[in-house]
Amino acid sequence: MRKISVTHKIRRKLRTRNSIYHPQHKSYKWFVLANVMLGTFMAVLDSTIVNVSLPKIMSAFGVGLSTIEWVITAYMLSMAAMLPTSGWLADKFGYKRVYFWGLLLFTLGSLLCGLSNDETSLIISRVIQGLGAGTLQPLGMAIITREFPPHQRGIALGFWSIAAAASVSFGPLLGGYLVDNFNWQLIFNVNVPVGIAALLFTIIIQREFVNRNTRKFDYIGFISVIIFLPVLLYALSEGNAATNSEGWSAPYILFCFAISLIGLAVFLTHELTTKNPLLDLRLLKDRNFGLANAVLFLFGMGMFGSTFLLPLYLQNSMGYTALQSGAVFLPVGIIQGIMSPLSGVFSDKVSGKLPLFIGIILLVLSFYLNSQLSFLTEHSFVMTSLYIRGLGMGMIFTPLSSLSLSTIPREKMAQASGITNTIRQVGGSLGVALLSTMLTARVNFHSQTYGGAIQSDSQTFKNTINGITTYIQHYAGSSPAVAAKQGQSVLMSHVNSQAFIQGINDDFLIAAGISALCFIPIILMHEKKKKSAAKEPAVQQD
Repeated sequence: MRKISVTHKIRRKLRTRNSIYHPQHKSYKWFVLANVMLGTFMAVLDSTIVNVSLPKIMSAFGVGLSTIEWVITAYMLSMAAMLPTSGWLADKFGYKRVYFWGLLLFTLGSLLCGLSNDETSLIISRVIQGLGAGTLQPLGMAIITREFPPHQRGIALGFWSIAAAASVSFGPLLGGYLVDNFNWQLIFNVNVPVGIAALLFTIIIQREFVNRNTRKFDYIGFISVIIFLPVLLYALSEGNAATNSEGWSAPYILFCFAISLIGLAVFLTHELTTKNPLLDLRLLKDRNFGLANAVLFLFGMGMFGSTFLLPLYLQNSMGYTALQSGAVFLPVGIIQGIMSPLSGVFSDKVSGKLPLFIGIILLVLSFYLNSQLSFLTEHSFVMTSLYIRGLGMGMIFTPLSSLSLSTIPREKMAQASGITNTIRQVGGSLGVALLSTMLTARVNFHSQTYGGAIQSDSQTFKNTINGITTYIQHYAGSSPAVAAKQGQSVLMSHVNSQAFIQGINDDFLIAAGISALCFIPIILMHEKKKKSAAKEPAVQQD
C-alpha cells in the first residue's frame, strides 16, 4: 500500500509540473504575464523613484554626492549579487515559491527604507530591498519565456517591457509629488500596499514549477563575486571623495582594486572550469547571447549610470521642484511602452537588428543633446532629448531579448536570464560609480579653470563687481562694504554653478560615447531569416 501511495504522489507531482507546460486555460499565460509585470513594475520603480529625491535626502542627512550615491548603488549592487543566485534557488525550491519570497523581501526592504533615520540604515535597507528585486527580474523573465511559445515571445517580452516603461514614467513623477507634498520616506512606503497585493496575486495565479535536474550550489563563485563587485565600486566611489586627500594613489584604494581584481580572476576561472557554476558563463560562447550581453553591459553603464544626472541638474541648477523634475520623465516611459510591443512584433516578423540600430542611434543622440545644457536651457530642449530617449529605449529591449535567447535551450533559460540581468545590473552599478566619480572630478576641474580665468585686477571684473554691488545696495539695502563682499560671493556662486553644469555635460558626453560602443556587438550578431508561415511548436515535451 505504501508503494502504491508513493507512486501516486509522484504521478500527481509530475502532472502538476506538466500542467505548467500544458495549462488548462489558454489565458493562463497572460494572467502570469500580468502578475510578473506587477513585480517588475515595483522592482524597476525603485530604480527610478529615488533619483528625484536625492537632493532632499542629501539635505535631510547632511551628506554629499559620494555618500548618497550608495542609495542607488547599494540597490543595484545587491540586485546584481542576487540575480545569478535566483536561478539556482528557483530550480531547487520552485519558481513560484522563490518569486513569492523575493516579493516579500522587497516589500519588507521598502518598509525599512521608509523607517530609516540616517544614511547608514537607509543604505542597509536598500540592500534588503535590492535582494528582493534581484529575485523578481530574472525569474519574471524566465517564467514568461517558459510559458510563451517562441513565436509569441517577442510580443510577450514587449508587454513585459511596458512595466519597466511605466516605472520610468511614473517613478520620478510619483517620487517628486511625494517629496514635494509630504516627505521622502513615502517614496518607499508606497511599495508596501502594492507589494502585499502582488503577493496575493502570486499565490492565486501562478502554478509551481521545480526543475528536476538541480545542480549543486557554487559557493566559491558566489563568495568571489560578492567580494569583487562591492570592493570595486567602493574604490571607484572613494577615489575622488572629499575625505580622501590622497586620491587614487591612496593605499586603501589601491588595496581595494587589488582585492577586486583577485576576486574577479577567481570568479572567472572557477565559473569556466567547474561542473556546476553559479553563472554558466559558457553560455556566452553562443554568438548572439554573448554579443547581446555585451550590448546590455554598455547600455547599463551609459543609461542607468546617467539616470541621476538630469534630476540633479534640474533641481540644483534650474530651480525645479522635485515634482517638476520628475514630470519631465513622464513621456519617456509612455513612448517606451508604446514602442516596445511594436518593436517586438517587428523583430518577430521582419528583423531584430534594424530597430536595435535605430534605438542606439537615438539613445546616443539623446545623451549628446544633454551634453549641451546650460543655465539658460529651455524646457522644450530638455523634453526633446527625453522624447528621443524614450523612442530609443522602446526599440532596444525587446529585439535584444528575442535575439539573445533565440538559440538558448529552454532548460537553460533561468541561467541565461540570470546572466543577462546580472550583466546589465553590473554595468549599471559600474556606470553610477564611474559617472559619479567623473562628475566630482570634472566639477572640480572646471571650478579651478573658471576660477583661475578670473582676473581680479581686470577692468571687466571690476565693472561686473561694481554692477552687482550697486544692485545689492539698491535692492537689499546693504552697506557698500557688505554689498561688495556679497557681490563677490554672488559671482563665485555663479562660477561654481556653471562648473557644476559643465561637469554634468561632460558626464552625458561620456555616456554617449559608452552607448555608441554598442554598435560593434550589434553588427557582429547573426539573425535567422524570418519565416512568415511556419510557427514553432508552443510546447516541447520533456
